[in-house]
Amino acid sequence: MKKNAKKFAGLLLAGSMVLSLAACGSSSGSESTPKDTEAAAEASSAAGDEAKAGSTLNIWCWNDEFQSRFNDYYPEVKEVAADKSTTTLNDGTVVKWTINPNENSNYQNKLDEALLNQESTADEDKIDIFLIEADYALKYVDSEYTLDVVNDIGLTDSDLSGQYQYTKDIVTDSNGALKGTTWQATPGLFAYRRSIAKDVLGTDDPEQVQEALSDWDKFNAVAEQANAKGYKMLSGYDDAYRTFSNNVSAPWVDGTSVKVDANLMKWVEQTKEFTDKGYNNKTSLWDDGWAADQGPDGDVFGFFYSTWGINFTLLGNSLADPDGAEEVGNGIYGDYAVCEGPEPYYWGGTWICAAAGTDNKDLVKDVMLKLTCDSDIMKKITLDTEDYTNNVSAMNEIAEDSTYGSSFLGGQNHIALFAKSAEKIDMSNAGKYDQGCNEKFQAAFKDYFDGNVDLDTAKENFETAITELYPNLTEVVWP
Repeated sequence: MKKNAKKFAGLLLAGSMVLSLAACGSSSGSESTPKDTEAAAEASSAAGDEAKAGSTLNIWCWNDEFQSRFNDYYPEVKEVAADKSTTTLNDGTVVKWTINPNENSNYQNKLDEALLNQESTADEDKIDIFLIEADYALKYVDSEYTLDVVNDIGLTDSDLSGQYQYTKDIVTDSNGALKGTTWQATPGLFAYRRSIAKDVLGTDDPEQVQEALSDWDKFNAVAEQANAKGYKMLSGYDDAYRTFSNNVSAPWVDGTSVKVDANLMKWVEQTKEFTDKGYNNKTSLWDDGWAADQGPDGDVFGFFYSTWGINFTLLGNSLADPDGAEEVGNGIYGDYAVCEGPEPYYWGGTWICAAAGTDNKDLVKDVMLKLTCDSDIMKKITLDTEDYTNNVSAMNEIAEDSTYGSSFLGGQNHIALFAKSAEKIDMSNAGKYDQGCNEKFQAAFKDYFDGNVDLDTAKENFETAITELYPNLTEVVWP
């Protein structure tokens, strides 16, 4: 991955130069009058309108999450192909989906290659929209391969005013340009097993459980209580990581120095203690053991999850019959609830970017407008799927609705807690090195948790890994 990342970073500069030269080279030496320019613009616009019907909108992503949101909620959808590879819109436009899974940076690598070849690609094959995640957003945001959502695409500040500010901060480039937009906000909560909470704490009431878990000292005390009852507090090493990493005091990198925040070392300390004392099952995110711990045979008190994780991942893992009805009686459906936990945090999210070179700006604008700015559509997505969407007023409306509740969460209105958490998200310490630093830090200390290396060796291994990944970073500073 590091070779590809470095190659893309280098070629990114070259690509920026090509785009700049293309913009500057539009003059052929002859001057045009304002009247000529106006006539040409009108002709071009008319030609564009005439060619619109039957054109192709190319969308690149790594799974079918946005595809399902698009097909289910974009008002212009006419029909979806049986294999879902294409979607036809009312005006005849064919939406072509290119889905490359994320594993081993596969999606980014293929996307990088396609973007580098965008200028020489036939119009009907050019990428129009591509999706990005928070962890690597700035790689694309701070590049010439993404268009300004306001000045290039045409969304207005009024259109975007209902969105959570942090969702805009993540995709704002170093010059202040907004380079993406999203239909979802992803504040995090702590999802716990009601039955285990009753056994350990004597209650499953979210407010009382929150009181018992409202800071890390209390959280650790409950871990000891859970252990005495035969339960694990967390599944594995990574579960609490983002709750700590989202609450650091400064960005990972200052100049050419990597600065490890004291809050990250608190995660190391807690995770080592939980591992040594048997408070976790030594799993890692996304492995089979971690997934099984969320199901009917699991013995884990709870999991840190953001919005998408609860209604997609946790719900699915809770079922005894994954093909059966999502209802009480199937596995432990209905046995989870959520509380805020020790600290506010966010996890993940997917942003829609307009690719430089798109020949479908008007359609891209309409997709962004309908799927990220329309409060009625945002509210419907949440009511239908229990996902948390990116519209403050729509989410507050559901949060204040006393009749709303999630059957998966035992009737709890989790949107009310997400709404409180979303307002506390602070992106001031986000940076373009976040993905690499977080991944290498977790990997280096996994060996320490497993007992394969001591603390000093784990630190040295992180230093080696991060300077190999980012040769421009010359030192690691520890708290």
